[in-house]
Parts: sequence; C-alpha cells; structure tokens
Amino acid sequence: MSLTESSPLKAAEAASISSRSLATLSVKARNDALTSIHNALSRERDKILQANALDLKAASKAAQDGSLSQAVLKRLDLGRAGKYDDMLKGILDVRELEDPVGRITLRTQLDDDLELTRVTCPIGVLLIIFEARPEVIANIASLAIKSGNAAILKGGKESTESFHAISSVISEALLHTKVPNAAIQLFETRDVVNQLLSMDQYIDLVIPRGSNELVRYIKDHTKIPVLGHADGLCAIYIHSDADADMAKKVILDSKCGYPAACNAVETLLVHDDALLSVLPTVAEAILQQGVSLRCDEKSKLILSTFLSPASTALLQSATEADYDTEFLDLVLAIKTIPAAPHSVDLAIAHINAHSSHHTDAILTSSRDVAEAFMAGVDSAGVYWNASTRIADGMRYGFGTEVGISTNKIHSRGPVGLEGLTIYKYLVKGKGQTAGEYGEGKKAWMHKQLPL
Repeated sequence: MSLTESSPLKAAEAASISSRSLATLSVKARNDALTSIHNALSRERDKILQANALDLKAASKAAQDGSLSQAVLKRLDLGRAGKYDDMLKGILDVRELEDPVGRITLRTQLDDDLELTRVTCPIGVLLIIFEARPEVIANIASLAIKSGNAAILKGGKESTESFHAISSVISEALLHTKVPNAAIQLFETRDVVNQLLSMDQYIDLVIPRGSNELVRYIKDHTKIPVLGHADGLCAIYIHSDADADMAKKVILDSKCGYPAACNAVETLLVHDDALLSVLPTVAEAILQQGVSLRCDEKSKLILSTFLSPASTALLQSATEADYDTEFLDLVLAIKTIPAAPHSVDLAIAHINAHSSHHTDAILTSSRDVAEAFMAGVDSAGVYWNASTRIADGMRYGFGTEVGISTNKIHSRGPVGLEGLTIYKYLVKGKGQTAGEYGEGKKAWMHKQLPL
C-alpha cells in the first residue's frame, strides 16, 4: 500500500495486474499480511491519533462556520469511544474468518467424465471513494487482501492527516509480506475521481462511503457497477401491542446511540392505539437525551397532554418532507398509523414509499404481525424487536464491512468478505463437444453432486 503519484491510468493498470497475483496467494500469505497490518496499527496508535486530532481541529473550525456538517465531524473522530479498538479488532476478525476464495458452491455431473463446478473467486479491482471515516483505509485493506482483491482508495480532504498516517503505517507493514505493492493504492487529490470512474476496463466495482451527494454523483458518472447506499433513512413501527419498556430501550439506542450513523432511526411510525400506551414513555426518554420530535397532528396532541411543559416545548409540527429526510442528528419524525384491520400494511406501505431500503424495524408482541412486516418491507435489513443500529458488518460477524448496500443484485446489507467475491464455472472433461448432445444424440445427465 502506498500513496501513489502515478497517473490514474497507470495506477488502475497496475492494480489490475496485481489483482491476478493477489488472487493466487495462499490464505496463509493473506492472513499473515493482516497480522502485519494489525500489529503495525496497534504499535503506531499514538502517531495516528495525533494526526487524526489535526484533522479534527480543522474540521471543527469548518463545522463552526457551516462548511462541514456535524455528522461528518463525528464520523471523522477516530478517538471516539472504542473506535480505534474496533478498527483493530475488525482486522483480526477478518483474519479469522474462513477463506472466501475457492469455495465450491455447486457440482453437477453433465455427463460421464464431464463435471461442472461453481467456485468462488475475487471480483478483481475495487475502487473505494470515501469521506471522513479514516478507519475505512484499514477496513478496506484487510477485506480486500483477505478476499484476494486489489483496491484503489480515494479519501476526502477532511481526513488528509489521518489518511497519510494510516497509509504510511500499512504501507510499511506490507513491505514484509507477499502482497504485491500495487494491490492497495491510495489517491488524495480530488481531480483523479472522474478519471478513475471512467476506467471500466480495469476497475470492476466502485464502493462509495460518504454523503448521499457523493453516492449519487458516482452513480451518475460511471459505467462501473456501484455498490452502496445513498441514504440511511430508517424507520421503526410501534404496533398496538408493543411493550413500552422494550420500545423505550430499542428506540433510545436506535436514535441516540450514534445519531450520525446511517443505521440510526429517522422516522417513528406509531399505531393509533400505541399513542397512549407506548409513545409517552418513549418520547419522555428520548427528549431527555436532547432529541427534537417532529410530530404529526395526532401524536403532537397526545404528547402535549402527557408530557411536562419543558418537554412539550421541544415538540414541533412535522412536514411531509420530514418523512423523507435523513437527519443524521438528534431529530426524529413521528407519524400516526391509523387503527385498522390491516394497520401493519399501512406501516409497510409508508416504509416502502419513504425509506431508503436500508434497515427498518417493528416493535410488537405478535409473531404474525412481525412476520407480515418482515415479509412486506423491501429493505436490506428488517428487524423484529431489535435496534436498527445492529445493522453492521462487525455485529453480523463479518469481521468488518466495506459498506452497506441497498442494491438488489450481487450483495445486500452489510458487505463483508462474501460480498467481495463472485464466482466462476469450471468444467473438466475428456474432449467432449457441444455438438455431441441434443435431439437424436447424447442426453445431458445434469446430476447434482455433493459439495
């Protein structure tokens, strides 16, 4: 890994060549590289956090004058409780996962001495363009190496110092491994993005990590497949029979645990019968955490009756635009779902129309209602009685993640090692030809074989 001064064309060509070499490395060689990266980042923690502090200082000034959002500022902080340790743990978790390359997923006997095998293999060259999040460098490097993919990374200007420090540490660590130097490359200048996005002959997959503006720009400016999500507009539906204490616990975590995260809840749908039995308990708890509530007319009326005058002052009237907004802050939109024989269908319809298909949840004691919700909601993650914040590669046991995808092809949800592999078909025969088979000729056996 190195900060490259090559032209985008030469970097992409070198990455493509290196990807073929990396794809043939043994799993031991790839795991040894991850060990080397982990040890180096652990050893140089102070150096990297000092560099990150310089980025945070500059970013704080930018946030004060309004040129940088508070959400980006929070994502930039590598020293935030446990974040650095999570980054290190993610590398080791990836190292310990089963090798994703070379797994046989299908075996078919086409004919005597003619066998078809489907086997997993790396995608090739990944282009990762990210904002803030300096830990992405370590996450991507470890996932790419373990999955046998080359990677080109382009970081945002707000994380320049962190970017330099982390990349130099990883670069030095990889010098003592079998991973080709050009397999992981980093750019820091903004003017290379459009050039890289045009190189579909060398780059196989683009993964954006950042604002919805970044993701949409990339999708509009490349022919290369894009894996990612533009928004994290997550919703939680409180059904009529939800437990109030559970709802309070889940929603506090979903909204207040890390409001700037893409898996934080932004919209709360409340069954009409839960306005009195559940919502006041939930609202009082999250208002105490500084959350501003944007309520529809009915929920605002109920809460104004039950809450203290101080809490009532924090209630605002919702607009229709609020139900399409990813706040990334301590703001939550509330909408009442009318009591009806099929209220859950109304909640499902709202979510499918307004959510970003990232992660949505229902709080209910009814299995039938929960299963209807989970079947009907068209999102990458659909939960029953659990916080939306669980949507994360590390929490899913993927070691870490390259990102969260709301795509409906290839990979969906938190994308770990499996999402960075594809497959190819291998056929082993003894001189057979297609012309030998067909009407009046030999018949295909198509016998499924054990893996």
